[in-house]
Amino acid sequence: MAGQSRKWMILVATIWIQAFTGTNFDFSAYSSDLKSVLGISQVQLNCLAVASDLGKVFGWSSGLALLYFPLWAVLFAAALMGFVGYGVQWLVINDLISLPYIVVFLCCLLAGLSICWFNTVCFVLCIRNFPSNRALALSLTVSFNGVSAALYTLAYNAIDPSSTQLYLLLNALVPLLVSFIALVPILRQPPLEPLPPDGVRRDSLMFLLLNAIAILNGVYLLLFGSNASDVATSRLLFGGAIFLLVFPLCIPGLVYARSWFLRTIHSSFRLEGSGFVLVDVDELQVHKGMVTRESSLEDYRLLNDERVPNTVVAQKSMDEAEEGCFWKIIAKDQLEMLGEEHPLGLLVRQLDFWLYYIVYFCGGTIGLVYSNNLGQIAQSLGQSSNITTLVTLYSSFSFFGRLLSATPDYIRAKVYFARTGWLAIALLPTPVALFLLASSGQASALQAGTALMGLSSGFIFAAAVSITSELFGPNCVGVNHNILITNIPVGSLVYGFLAALVYDSHGGLKVKAVTLDSVVCMGRECYLPTFVWWGILSVLGLASSVVLFLRTRRAYYRFEQDRLTSTMLYS
Repeated sequence: MAGQSRKWMILVATIWIQAFTGTNFDFSAYSSDLKSVLGISQVQLNCLAVASDLGKVFGWSSGLALLYFPLWAVLFAAALMGFVGYGVQWLVINDLISLPYIVVFLCCLLAGLSICWFNTVCFVLCIRNFPSNRALALSLTVSFNGVSAALYTLAYNAIDPSSTQLYLLLNALVPLLVSFIALVPILRQPPLEPLPPDGVRRDSLMFLLLNAIAILNGVYLLLFGSNASDVATSRLLFGGAIFLLVFPLCIPGLVYARSWFLRTIHSSFRLEGSGFVLVDVDELQVHKGMVTRESSLEDYRLLNDERVPNTVVAQKSMDEAEEGCFWKIIAKDQLEMLGEEHPLGLLVRQLDFWLYYIVYFCGGTIGLVYSNNLGQIAQSLGQSSNITTLVTLYSSFSFFGRLLSATPDYIRAKVYFARTGWLAIALLPTPVALFLLASSGQASALQAGTALMGLSSGFIFAAAVSITSELFGPNCVGVNHNILITNIPVGSLVYGFLAALVYDSHGGLKVKAVTLDSVVCMGRECYLPTFVWWGILSVLGLASSVVLFLRTRRAYYRFEQDRLTSTMLYS
């Protein structure tokens, strides 16, 4: 039982690490000051944002480091990279030192790389300690990465709301401090012990409680995250946010209490039939074994009229319409089985992978680029005083989107829908938000659009690892997912560069201020063409997600039927 308690301590430590290391989400809070001090154009400022995203290209180095160094060493290496990357920028923005642009660019790259190393440490901790519930552990902890900007905004308001440079100092120091705090549970990791028969369900109950606390945390930050009425109130609110992060430490005590209750009070109090079924490696292996044993696809009939009638009708309609050009594309090399391993050579030849790549490129990546430009967007619309509010809004809704990505696993026993279908639904708010922003420059439209962008991109970021594992194999997920997210630096460069060109071109005609050759553009025209083009591209991503769903839904429903069959046989 001590080992069970310690693994929850590790999960709480992982939550802390993720909550304070999503430092790339607050770039827009200090980007305008950085642009002014360096005297650079919007294009050059965009390159600094891209530099942070380029750190993901070298994210593989963290996995390589884990082959030779212990986990705690990799954790502190990440903290030191962030300390140097953000610390040097803080010195520059406060005019304490003067550095050429290329050095600041490298500092941004180093800071972005530190985030990848932190994420790798968190992923390994979740997988090691929650092998049966890895999906829930990853979803929960990754969600907290989305609230970092809101937490830093609260800290900023509580310390000195007159200095946006404080963000950089906090970005440098807080992850290092949190790494020291998390060191104790990480060094005392429990040995891997098999769970008892009802262990997965008990863990699921704990995850349900943690998700409830997480939702409370997100609502609290959404309501009070940007409150800056006075320093005393801000400090009280920041203390409340820290309390909500510390509160999950009660979970180990609940583990002990529940065990005592089940042993001594009423041993029959069990949650029969209410556990959360997850897509993990073991289920995929059972599924692949069942498929392999079938003699042919004609004899393999997963879906019957009683279980999934709509799917059968849809499949029959698809077969009848296969002569059409669209349905030929849907049926071509259609995925027949989830979990089949796709090495690099096979991966890049799959139409499903490139559809998935476009979905991510035209969905989550646009959301990330939008957050990087949020400071200049708000400034151009005359909302400079609300930048911290908008950063908090994006951060909080990104957090809710990440939490929602676990919904398919919670409701799967009652309502089953292919995860690629959920992905298509999650992408829908992105074009809505962008066309709303293009049609109106009002503060309300800006806030609504920012919330929708955060919600959509947060869901996509969190769901992507599970989808990659299911479509292209769990054993190759490390390599395959790193190939997928290469679209983040590429998209950040392309989208951001085009947005910066539009911004600078309009800035030459409609200028508010020129400081050290830095032009500030004012008016809706600064981003109107950008929103329109981003909206069109997001529609392309939405269409690709629908095609991906149609091509993969049969494999998902086949997998679900196999899982139900194996569960009944086991019972």
